[in-house]
Amino acid sequence: MRRDIKIIPAIDIKGGKCVRLYQGDYSQETVFSDDPVDVALKWQSLGAPRLHVVDLDGAAAGGLVNLDVINEIVHAVLVPVQLGGGIRDLATVEQLLKADIDRIILGTAAVENPGLVEEACRKFGQSIIVSIDAREGRITTHGWHRDIELETMEFARSMAQLGVKRFIHTDVSRDGTLTEPNFTAIAELVNELRLPVIAAGGISSLTHLRMLKSLGVEGAIVGRALYTGDIKLKQALAAAG
Repeated sequence: MRRDIKIIPAIDIKGGKCVRLYQGDYSQETVFSDDPVDVALKWQSLGAPRLHVVDLDGAAAGGLVNLDVINEIVHAVLVPVQLGGGIRDLATVEQLLKADIDRIILGTAAVENPGLVEEACRKFGQSIIVSIDAREGRITTHGWHRDIELETMEFARSMAQLGVKRFIHTDVSRDGTLTEPNFTAIAELVNELRLPVIAAGGISSLTHLRMLKSLGVEGAIVGRALYTGDIKLKQALAAAG
């Protein structure tokens, strides 16, 4: 019997506002709220078990930019917060964990500095997530601005060997599109790694959530579909149970 999957609302922050991008394109943004803290409290009140927060400016700049807003969110909510975007060194990881961030997401840093991942996993274990950001089966970095010649599965295997215990898979070409997740790529990761995988990108219906549950993912990060109302959070939580 497969376990329930966690529905994790996404809060992407750019310029201090809660936005969604289309296919990771920073020039194609929709602002959904000027107050990310208010958004976080809303998702918590509707039953979100955790929140997925991304500093989009930080991802592009290579260092956290919206830390003040992020700290406000963490101190305002009771549910765990996982954070990604511009986290590139061990000191920042440690600082964030001490500031009550529950899990740290490493993307570009994991590709460019595997030693950092190994050390972070050794010191912080389950608090570290590696984000597999893919476009057409290959890894993309630096806020999804730079595509590199590294296959998704090859990268995932190498990270698992370094001690990574949890992954997020995002198909960038589907992110923010309200199309559908890359079920094939997700299933391959789940079956190959035998480790917790959280799916993201293109999730836009309760049917998608049920299909992801059947694939055995640990969680589903839902962004634009929650903000547009294509998915209602309470219905999604019920479908995931």
